[in-house]
Amino acid sequence: MTKDPDGRVIFHVDMDAFFVSVEELSNPALKGRPVVVGGKPDERGVVAAASYAARKFGVHSAMPLREAFRRCPQAIFLEGHPERYLQYSKRVGKTLRQFSPLVSMASIDEAYLDLSGTERLLGPPIAAAHALHEAVKEETGLPCSIGIATSRLVAKICSALAKPNGVLFVWPGAEPQFLAPLEIGRIPGVGRVTREKLAALGIRTIGEAAKRGESFLEAHLGKAGADLAGKALGRDAGAWFSQEFAEQSDPKSISHETTFPEDTLDAVLVNATIAKLTQLVGRRLREQSLWAKTVQIKIRYSDFSTQTRAKTLDEATQLDSVLLQTVRDLYERNYARGKAVRLLGVYAGSLQKAPGAQPRLFDTDGNAKWAKALQAVDSLRDRYGESSVGLAATLRHGRRERVHENPSGLAGRVSQDDQ
Repeated sequence: MTKDPDGRVIFHVDMDAFFVSVEELSNPALKGRPVVVGGKPDERGVVAAASYAARKFGVHSAMPLREAFRRCPQAIFLEGHPERYLQYSKRVGKTLRQFSPLVSMASIDEAYLDLSGTERLLGPPIAAAHALHEAVKEETGLPCSIGIATSRLVAKICSALAKPNGVLFVWPGAEPQFLAPLEIGRIPGVGRVTREKLAALGIRTIGEAAKRGESFLEAHLGKAGADLAGKALGRDAGAWFSQEFAEQSDPKSISHETTFPEDTLDAVLVNATIAKLTQLVGRRLREQSLWAKTVQIKIRYSDFSTQTRAKTLDEATQLDSVLLQTVRDLYERNYARGKAVRLLGVYAGSLQKAPGAQPRLFDTDGNAKWAKALQAVDSLRDRYGESSVGLAATLRHGRRERVHENPSGLAGRVSQDDQ
């Protein structure tokens, strides 16, 4: 095998059925049983995670809960505990940083590590991987799978093939041969739409894409085709993979949305839900030290017609009070009277790293007091959970935040399907 001239050693650590595994720590009786995390089987939500026992029945992430129940009615359906998952994710990250200072969290349950040049300290890649494997298990009690390669792309594919609880290493120089027989959908970001386009061109495996080459793929798929040609050879190419390692780009927007169990005309429930979603968005803004200049609401009705309306603020904000006032105004101005609401979403965009306005000599609107109060509120949520304290208007909301409605918002999350 040829040696990588740059000596790159990249690990991709992927927690196995992460949400389910965390639930099993709290309730060992769940082990080995079909478990679905995401909500109740009669709800409109989607599966956030499924145990391997449930996957045997065709249940998978992003599948509607009702479809999961149809396929596996004997499964145990859990609403999940987002705060608990975040705590374990932080513990995993802390363990990973004991092996390398270059850790890039791609999502709540996966991370990349650059272990280049660490062989004298940690031993060869396989030995380091087994040591890391054991350390994660010892520190968290959770299983994980590890892929090792000279690129993030191939390392990620390796970890998926190593599941559950395994390690897979591709020798430097062997990437094209390793990838060639794999189905083209194994490449992150190649979803249903792209697979159908490639199938029409006679391309079903990664090797077939590599043989067609960059010029052919770019002619049919544009820049995405050129990126795909590089990926088919095992290179980090396109979108997030083109960034420098551990470079975390700021999110373009922060959003939360929820689908009601039943279409509703209840104005009090709608108002409480708007407050809850806005509160979650404000919290995420403050967590990432971002201010929003644009606020948007999404309203979907029982007939699936959808409205999105946005407003640009005079000053960027991260305060719940300002966000909520804007969202409520957007809803009141645009809601189609008499139509039952199926889904609501709140979005913050045009994000920036500072408020963008000079401090006021006289704080007539009390924003400074709000900011100080929200710091205290966020500290309480960190300690006692997201639902421990909140806006009074959220009280009627009555529903705990479901796992699939709580995106991690971490940079680098690669979509499993393109639309």
